[in-house]
Amino acid sequence: MLRAARLLDIESGKIITPGEVLVQGDRIAEVGSAVKRPEGAEVIDLGDCTLLPGLIDAHVHLFLHPGAEDLQTVQESVPQRTISAVLAARDDLMAGFTAERDMGTEGAGSADTAVRNAINQGSIPGPRLRISGNAVDILGGHEDAIRYNPAQHIFSNATYANNAAELVTVIRQQLKEGADFIKIYETGPDSIREGHLSTPYQYTEAELRSAVEEAARTGKRVAVHATGEPGTLYAARAGVASVDHAYQLSDETMRLMREKQIFAVPTFTIAEYFAQHAASPAQAEREQRMIDLHVEEFGKQLAAGVPMAVGSDVGPFPHGTQAREFVLMVKYGMTPLAVLQAGLLNGAKLLGWQDQIGALKPGYWADVVAVPGDPLNDISVLERVSFVMKGGVVYRR
Repeated sequence: MLRAARLLDIESGKIITPGEVLVQGDRIAEVGSAVKRPEGAEVIDLGDCTLLPGLIDAHVHLFLHPGAEDLQTVQESVPQRTISAVLAARDDLMAGFTAERDMGTEGAGSADTAVRNAINQGSIPGPRLRISGNAVDILGGHEDAIRYNPAQHIFSNATYANNAAELVTVIRQQLKEGADFIKIYETGPDSIREGHLSTPYQYTEAELRSAVEEAARTGKRVAVHATGEPGTLYAARAGVASVDHAYQLSDETMRLMREKQIFAVPTFTIAEYFAQHAASPAQAEREQRMIDLHVEEFGKQLAAGVPMAVGSDVGPFPHGTQAREFVLMVKYGMTPLAVLQAGLLNGAKLLGWQDQIGALKPGYWADVVAVPGDPLNDISVLERVSFVMKGGVVYRR
């Protein structure tokens, strides 16, 4: 049994004092201010903390680490990168992230299938994972090796698909290799022109719809990297599960996302990191302009009722530090409760684990974390997780 000074009921937004959770096996049996204590039950008293559902990051890259992103995918072998991914998964779990969506291995193919399976088998510690394998991209697209000598034949960090038929073939291959969902690059590269984002689309609406329909044939969904128009509109019309980054959305795109409950995943943390670690003052200024535009647009998206999920794009910045995303989403306009509900309730839906994770309720998996203080008063306490349980197993105490 877990006990702490407080417990957050994520759905009602109420703090229960004190908070207790009875865990039996890998599931939650009872939640409240005083739960029954079966004879012989171990009591873990966490003191002046708040019990929360395990955190969810809907946009991670386990196969990336800080440093030149293009170079690490060229210089490091897939076995080496898989070892790094195992360590990254452990770091994320220890930071309180008990479920994640791995948004592409960036050239490591379906190696994330092995990482997910090893975690599920209990061989290694890590979050519950939804994985996409390699992301999908056009020739010369966002993740292609376009800055290298073509004679060197450097591979793309994604898998090529140049039309609807090729998309269907690639999706079938990804699913064969174990993907839980499909990640597609829909826009890039980005620039700001006269206050508006300019980003070429990569797939037409019809092509994206073919991808969504092929994934749906086996109960799977599509997530897109899409920063602006018209790619974001094509994605919303095609019925993707999420629009990741979503720097600038048209009124029609926002309306469709609200109507279809397509989640925007803002990924502010990666943008902040890139701005703070830019190679030159000019690059830093460009990154900051992009952040300023995104923050302004984020306010419009909230006002329009676009559903949000929390994803940090961790990988190019250190694994285990991505609770910063909750802090930034509050800084840029959401209340702590709204961000927690976006991260946990919407995150659970986006990962396809609604009614399993994202809340402390009987029958849910026993994924529980504790943070000092009250996250409704200070969201930054999520950066100081002191206790982690996943599936009834204590990983940090």
